[in-house]
Amino acid sequence: MDKFYMNLALELAKKGKGKVNPNPMVGAVIVKDNKIIAQEYHEEYGNNHAEINAINNAKENLEGSTMYVTLEPCSHYGKTPPCVEKIIETKISKVVIASLDPNPLVSGKGVKKLVDAGVEVVTGILDYENKKLNEVFMKYIVKKIPFVIMKSAMSLDGKISTRTGESKWISSDESRENVHKLRNEVMGILVGVNTIIQDNPQLTCRLENGKTPIKIVVDSNLRIPLDSKVIKDAHNNRTIIITTSLAKESIVKELENKGVEIIIAESKDNSVDLNDMVKKLGQLNIDSILLEGGATLNFSAIKEGIVDKLQVYIAPKLIGGKLSKTPIGGNGIEKLKDAYQIRDISVKMLSEDILIEGYL
Repeated sequence: MDKFYMNLALELAKKGKGKVNPNPMVGAVIVKDNKIIAQEYHEEYGNNHAEINAINNAKENLEGSTMYVTLEPCSHYGKTPPCVEKIIETKISKVVIASLDPNPLVSGKGVKKLVDAGVEVVTGILDYENKKLNEVFMKYIVKKIPFVIMKSAMSLDGKISTRTGESKWISSDESRENVHKLRNEVMGILVGVNTIIQDNPQLTCRLENGKTPIKIVVDSNLRIPLDSKVIKDAHNNRTIIITTSLAKESIVKELENKGVEIIIAESKDNSVDLNDMVKKLGQLNIDSILLEGGATLNFSAIKEGIVDKLQVYIAPKLIGGKLSKTPIGGNGIEKLKDAYQIRDISVKMLSEDILIEGYL
């Protein structure tokens, strides 16, 4: 029954998607005498953790019960008091955990406190499933740099636009809705300045009650048009421009006056050093980024090793044309043995489109 109850806890955890970053999604189920007496999840960053919510909502005395929780209970003071102390105080006799906290400064300490207090602890139940669900947290809490998902939509012959630059819309309505769901879940959306100049996108989440991510633009020389939609919206939705010391101070001040945050990153080949960029974004507690860049930025991001996951939508259309752009530009590789390999691939249909996901 351990897997059954842990599955319930994982389903609860998913309810916190897009609301708890940079915390993990966590669910908790409390069972006594083969009956569920409480089940809750971590609802919002800064609020009570799943364990505390479940304890507070229990309808029966918790002494002798078993708690199923998807991540090792915390043992330190953060935004909220440590969950371990509350578990011990309520005399829960057994705690079943999917995954240990990946933070090397924390991992195992919660379990130790529980065991030292006489609580039986079982770990590793649906560990893979929980780590998959919390892949963003699992990277960010250890490396302090965001988990980057590169998204692209292309035709069956690998084109992201016609030779005239027209690209709306290659993918289906269902595919685009799926992208907006992802925008609602991540903390930031990243594009290059060329995308702003050519397409002037809003970079918002169009789901009802959806959350627009932080808008992030890579612009080494601050070429961004001051009348672009992202600039006009900067006072309403947080907007960051990553630039270099090549940027003119006068333009920096003008953008800041419009509500834009400017981050000066190190430069590499007269462009933003993307590894320094993700480091600085991580310092701002940005744990996840959806990269919706053009071909040049996409190749640079892959080459510099900042991309973790790919999400590629393939529409059953043929565009053709040697001047029509592809998702990955730049210089490319010279030999097939140097091609970037994708692993753990999954495929599903969205309307008539094919969605392929995988990891670099």
